[in-house]
Amino acid sequence: MSLKFDRILLKLSGEALMGRLNYGIDGDTVRYIAEEIQTIHELGVKIGVVIGGGNIFRGVSESAKDMDRVSADYMGMLATIMNSLALQNALETVNVQTRVQTAIEMREIAEPFIRRRAMRHLEKDRVVIFGGGTGNPYFTTDTAATLRASEINAEVVMKATKVDGVYSSDPVKDPDATKFSTIKYLDVLNKGLKVMDSTAISMCMDNSIPIIVFDLFGKGNLKRVVTGEKIGTLVEG
Repeated sequence: MSLKFDRILLKLSGEALMGRLNYGIDGDTVRYIAEEIQTIHELGVKIGVVIGGGNIFRGVSESAKDMDRVSADYMGMLATIMNSLALQNALETVNVQTRVQTAIEMREIAEPFIRRRAMRHLEKDRVVIFGGGTGNPYFTTDTAATLRASEINAEVVMKATKVDGVYSSDPVKDPDATKFSTIKYLDVLNKGLKVMDSTAISMCMDNSIPIIVFDLFGKGNLKRVVTGEKIGTLVEG
């Protein structure tokens, strides 16, 4: 089977791990995601993953609302590491070798992020999960995803969501919302479309890394994207 993309950065939201829960990690959902990743790992795709922390941080956000932004952001980074460990465990149960690297050093739990080591893991066909965001407050995990994609020479950022692409407005609230099959980076910024934050979009634009937004929960969609099927929305220059 021919591949359109040999090296990808998969961006997962923390909310994707919740399944039907209000917050936290749903075991069945994490196993489903691991199995989807396994299908493209078997094809020889080199895979980096960045996960958000909203599913865990949502549970403490009421307590965090009075905190200063820096403290709250660090709490969010720790949540991403918890999600990373959950996905690592699920991947290894389906025999996919995985390494977690974190931007915040915690050697007993995961490796510190070292670019050369990450590249070596990818060469050895290990999935590398990047936790801890960028390690800095005021940056989202979207920006962390585009930064890591640039560092590992990923050919594409694959933004996995619960909708099947980018729409002109929220398709849940607006029945007249139209879906884009392709859209330019500048149009995403100018229209204020919530694909990724503006820093992440600008970084992809500067480094000519396309973004594909697709529905993670359409079984087999991940495999369809890497083999070149036109699903979701392509954001490019």
